[in-house]
Amino acid sequence: MKVAIIAANGNMFDAYKVFNIATAAAATDAEVGIFFTFEGLNLIHKEAHKALPMPEGTEHFQEGFQKANVPAVDELVGMANDMGVKMIACQMTMDVMSLEKEQFIDGIDVGGAVTFLTFAKDADVTLTF
Repeated sequence: MKVAIIAANGNMFDAYKVFNIATAAAATDAEVGIFFTFEGLNLIHKEAHKALPMPEGTEHFQEGFQKANVPAVDELVGMANDMGVKMIACQMTMDVMSLEKEQFIDGIDVGGAVTFLTFAKDADVTLTF
């Protein structure tokens, strides 16, 4: 199976959605690729992914995450990386936001929409968050 994910949003809930699906799919030996664009780049930014905001009015979920032993976002990012999830940072968005590859976690690729489309063209599942 092949799973293609577009991560275009960058809060805590988005991170959990993206990395929960990505790691679950990778655990089933699926080939997984995530294209991070616009605010979604926060999910792989070295500093930003450690302090993602909770959507307003949902702060009470943080306690639930802890009680349920849900890994922190930075742990999920590391798990995805260790499991071989292909992570592509959008070059255009990086250029617009004056970001450099060194500002992101190790192990990512940088590419444009064509890079992701080449990966996603024969995906069994395609998701956008």
